[in-house]
Amino acid sequence: YCRYQDVPLRSDLERFILLDDADQLLVDRRRGGHNRLGFALQLTTVRYLGAFLEDPLDVPWAVVEYLAEQVGVLDPSIVKSYTRRRTTRFEHAWEIQGAYGFRSIEDPEAGREFEEFLRDRAWVHAEGPAALFNQAVGWLLSNRILLPGITVLDRLVSKARSDAAERVYELLAAAARDVDPMLPGRLRQSLRVPTGFRFSELESWKQSPTRISGPAMVSALDRALELESLRVRDADCSVVPPSRIAALGRYGMVSKAAALVSLVEPRRTGTLLALVKHLDAVAVDDVLDLFALLMSTRLINQARAASNTDRLASLPRLEKASRILALVNRQLIAALDAAASEDNVLNADALWRSLEEVVPKDQIVAAVETVTELVPDDDGSAEVATRVALAERYRTNTCPGAPEAGWAAGDGDPEEEPGSGEAVAVAVPVEGAGPGVGDWQPTVARVRAAATICHGASAGASGHVLVRSSGSSFPALPMTRPGCNR
Repeated sequence: YCRYQDVPLRSDLERFILLDDADQLLVDRRRGGHNRLGFALQLTTVRYLGAFLEDPLDVPWAVVEYLAEQVGVLDPSIVKSYTRRRTTRFEHAWEIQGAYGFRSIEDPEAGREFEEFLRDRAWVHAEGPAALFNQAVGWLLSNRILLPGITVLDRLVSKARSDAAERVYELLAAAARDVDPMLPGRLRQSLRVPTGFRFSELESWKQSPTRISGPAMVSALDRALELESLRVRDADCSVVPPSRIAALGRYGMVSKAAALVSLVEPRRTGTLLALVKHLDAVAVDDVLDLFALLMSTRLINQARAASNTDRLASLPRLEKASRILALVNRQLIAALDAAASEDNVLNADALWRSLEEVVPKDQIVAAVETVTELVPDDDGSAEVATRVALAERYRTNTCPGAPEAGWAAGDGDPEEEPGSGEAVAVAVPVEGAGPGVGDWQPTVARVRAAATICHGASAGASGHVLVRSSGSSFPALPMTRPGCNR
């Protein structure tokens, strides 16, 4: 800090140590080579370091030689005579400060500008003390304010950070109270370890699903619903920079419940609110990720595998039919070419007789029917087959006592147009679920609740799907109701 660490780089020498015409005019006013060189040293030092050194000669010798060449001093060692008169360096420093507009931190206007910068920077950016200290040094250099002592600057930086942090805590705690006066107490209660448990409720909220299964999906939904019931989304934190909330959330994620309990108010409430808002968003993302994995591993992949198996099983029939049709078409083309070359009228009976010499008529008809059955008219036959297999698996996974696949009892008239009924609830297969309607309906309720808490879905019958914040959506499920494509 305010010291030469080593010989400056060539680029720094040319930027800070090189004297321009205005510098040369000011240096040339000094009498004696030692005064000219000493004045140039102080001028370039304050421009490079942002402060005047207590010992003006405490600079690398390469800098002295570089300046001596510019001011026309043949013997750079005469600079040692510059400090013989004690007041000379102070007089030169005052002159440089006035000529180039350098201000002291003790100047009221400069001090106010610097405090405003520190306050705004500490408020917007959740930086550590070292990062904010470096930003402060850079701002002082760019605004030509002399660097204060290191302890003074450290104290100013620490005060700005603590003031910004206290302001964040107070605003977040007030936002929690505005949502529900009981919310701060509910957040503090989550730090306690319930009887019969080994960890607190907050620690259980931090645990994401680790398995891809139906029970894990139910647990993820319950976790998301429990966090949603706290209504932390209703807390208006718009006045607090998102980076500050994110930093508090990261701090809460790596902190144990005992460390959070020891925090004083309003820091504890503010930290818990930021943490729970973060966990609320993470819980919804976990539900969506797990749902996507369940759909791909338990339904889509298995349906695709079943479709591929069926297509491979039908391949021998398709090959045999194609071979028959290839022979028939070769014979047909030869007959057409012969008739065209002789300008004869093609006789249908004669043509059939020539074809039957190659393959009997009944085998030709059977081959045409086989190809028509196995090769659809569109190009997406593989995708169609996969969706058919997926629909069959989806239908068979719904319980016998449940309503029609994709619809819950009381969800509106099946004959109504999409958007006129209530929420569409998709029955997700859950391991261990019983065959009765009573076991099926809780799954529908959980999925409907999940669609409600996920902001990307209205859960209505308008064709919307669950959409994560990044914009990616889940694959469309074939539905039995006409007009509904999700």
